Amino acid sequence: MVQTGEERAVHLAREAVELVDAGHREAASRNLREAFSIASDHPEVKAAFLKVQQEEENSHQLLDLCQRYATGKDEQAGKEAVAYLGRDGLKSPESVALESLKLLLAQRPHTLSPLQDDIISGLVRQHASVRQFFSSQLQISVTTFFDEIYDRGDSAAVCLDTVVLDPNVWPSEDTRSHCESELFQLFLAKLMESGHDLDGRSLKGITRLLAVDAGRLQHLIDDEGFEVILLSLDNRLPLELRSQATLATAKYLEVSKETGEKKFSTLIAAMIARGRFDDVVVAFSALAAVFPVAPPAAAHLFLTDEFMASLAPMVSRDAKTKKVQVPVLELLNAACINRPCREAISKKFSDWLSHMLTNGSDEASELAAVVLAKIRASEIEPSSGNGKVQEENSEVPELVQRFKGLMSENKGENTPHAIEGLAYSSVKPAVKEQLAEDPAFLREFIIALQQYTRDSSVLYGGLMVIVNLTQFLPNLSEEQKKMSQLKDYADISTGKARAAPDIRNDDEAVLQRCGAIINAGIMSLLAECGRLALPSVHDLAAKILLALAKNQKSRGTLAQQGAVKLLLSLTVPKQGTPLPALSETTQNASHALARILISVDPSNVFPSSGFPQVTTAVRPLLSLLSSPETASFSADQPRDLLPVFESLLALTNLASYPHDDSAPELIVREGWDAVEDLLLSSNVRVQRAACELVCNLMTCESGVIKFADGSKRAAQRLHILLALADADDFATRRAAGGALAMLTEFDAAMAAVLDRPRGVELLLGLCQEDDDALLHRGVVCVRNLTCMASGDIGVRAKAAVRAAEGVDILTACLKKTSNPAVLQVGVEALKPLISQ
Repeated sequence: MVQTGEERAVHLAREAVELVDAGHREAASRNLREAFSIASDHPEVKAAFLKVQQEEENSHQLLDLCQRYATGKDEQAGKEAVAYLGRDGLKSPESVALESLKLLLAQRPHTLSPLQDDIISGLVRQHASVRQFFSSQLQISVTTFFDEIYDRGDSAAVCLDTVVLDPNVWPSEDTRSHCESELFQLFLAKLMESGHDLDGRSLKGITRLLAVDAGRLQHLIDDEGFEVILLSLDNRLPLELRSQATLATAKYLEVSKETGEKKFSTLIAAMIARGRFDDVVVAFSALAAVFPVAPPAAAHLFLTDEFMASLAPMVSRDAKTKKVQVPVLELLNAACINRPCREAISKKFSDWLSHMLTNGSDEASELAAVVLAKIRASEIEPSSGNGKVQEENSEVPELVQRFKGLMSENKGENTPHAIEGLAYSSVKPAVKEQLAEDPAFLREFIIALQQYTRDSSVLYGGLMVIVNLTQFLPNLSEEQKKMSQLKDYADISTGKARAAPDIRNDDEAVLQRCGAIINAGIMSLLAECGRLALPSVHDLAAKILLALAKNQKSRGTLAQQGAVKLLLSLTVPKQGTPLPALSETTQNASHALARILISVDPSNVFPSSGFPQVTTAVRPLLSLLSSPETASFSADQPRDLLPVFESLLALTNLASYPHDDSAPELIVREGWDAVEDLLLSSNVRVQRAACELVCNLMTCESGVIKFADGSKRAAQRLHILLALADADDFATRRAAGGALAMLTEFDAAMAAVLDRPRGVELLLGLCQEDDDALLHRGVVCVRNLTCMASGDIGVRAKAAVRAAEGVDILTACLKKTSNPAVLQVGVEALKPLISQ
């Protein structure tokens, strides 16, 4: 007998009850889910659901696992509990979660394994009842509950921060902020117990609270508290610990401003004054760590006479100073971020750095090389007068060879120093050539960077080397070129002649370097960079691709290696990225995309079915046509029209895509206003490109409607095309003529031509050109008027052509051409005029 759906649901519900009674809760849950999908309102199904739910709460899998782990010390059960809490979509009842937590807290921290840390953090992360319990315990006594949780692990301790920063689990803001302050002080006290904790547990708590609420907590950091944070910046400690201390220091200095800077300077000076080795190392390490996050505060201290005086004995060649050489070098390296500091280092410590380069330990020698590269890169070089720049210091090529050697040795500890040194050295034209002319090194360099995609600082430095090698000089407008010449004349008259431009920065030299970079396999690295969630890396990748795409011969290769897909991904705004950085990245990526799509067949990049679709490229290209809202232009700083021009060319290419007319439709729908404005551009090349795009858009319905819907605005647009058919630029006339040849098939467009005083004359003017392409467009337009117009428009059209001496012009045209296409259409155009 076949069961009905309701009978089937009841049967499954009864089975679920039997299964849960037998302890098979998972099977019971499966049966119950199926019963619910069939008849969720049936009383027996509802009753079964309530029974199973009650049984689950009374004896839940998670509760069982925590019971076995906490009381039976069953490690396997603990691992299963961690796995349960990590599963997506699997959430236990709130009462079960809270009971599980209490089972763990009933045991002393040292009696349980580190698994308790993961279980507690998972419970806090998933369950509001657990967070509420944390809140209630903190309200009773922050100190007691802190001691209860702290020793259970890093993640459990961080949960204390999570709870005090969650306003939803507190009765009032005053209560929350009071507990937050007490918790912050307890973390500081823990950090003070031993100077620093090697696992960074207390420091993580301090950093997290400062990151969110530094403005309110800053007054709780006294000299002793700040000093203990600075102690964790010691370069001999693990990187993770130093990173946490750096974040905490940066946030404190950010909100405390002058008070914090003064406290920082006082503490550093006191450490150095004590003269002990450990104090000096900590002082230099702390100042080095602060330079990248708070350059003004660090530079102000570094440049004081007192600090410079304290450095002097540290940079002597005395054997006693060997222990502090590396900390001093790391400080000098960090200080190079600031120009006045670089100048001071160059003036006071160049000799010692050169000595370290050849006589220091391996680590000291590598650091000295990096510092020297930074200060040499920023020094002004005099001209030799022959179009090249005279190298001021022979150390630079030697330093570059040293960095290249460190890269080829492929030692992980050497590579970051080498990349940092090359990032600074490669701003010099001679170094650019030195690197680009070594294809083996370029390949090794790119392979090495692929191993550092998880280290953003090293990757950023490596990409900066590529940016320096591929950077073109900025495009100057005619006005800017004239201004530059006037400045040169003024400098000559005052005896301050500027250095001649270095030919190694000319476009031809940069194009050769770009080719070498492509041949070395740069696209594989850039593709990996595109997959990273790092806006700064995306920005550099877009700049590199824009430069590489300048050479027309390289564009096909770039497209084959995946550049189009990468650029499309870079033009999509990434969630959480700052708008200024985003706009620059998008601008460069869109411009690079335009350059590639000018020179490749769209069907080779956008398959007829699949990804990417041709329409995905339209919006990035259209974004280049409109002037940025925030930009301001002047005669001295005009708008750069190259991206506009190249975008128009790329859009014209896409509009001719044979497999899909969605691209021209989208261009008209979303970009027409910008395209129409550019038809009136004062720049001949931009106007020509806009006209060519409009011509290609006449193959889609939306494009034709813009000129031929019979409205006054459409007639005005057609009059602009007629004017462009008489432009001085040959290519503009050809494009306008092509658009008119298609539009004059429609009565509304023909009427607009007839309504313009010289409309027919302008079309006949095309018939008098010497070029066959223009002749063909002209006779097609006239043929449309004389043969395809109907009714009153047809009568008016024939009369207008005859009145403009169309018969004679067409006859002369046919006599001077031997082009079969022109002859055929010309005869068709003449017949109605002659027969009448």
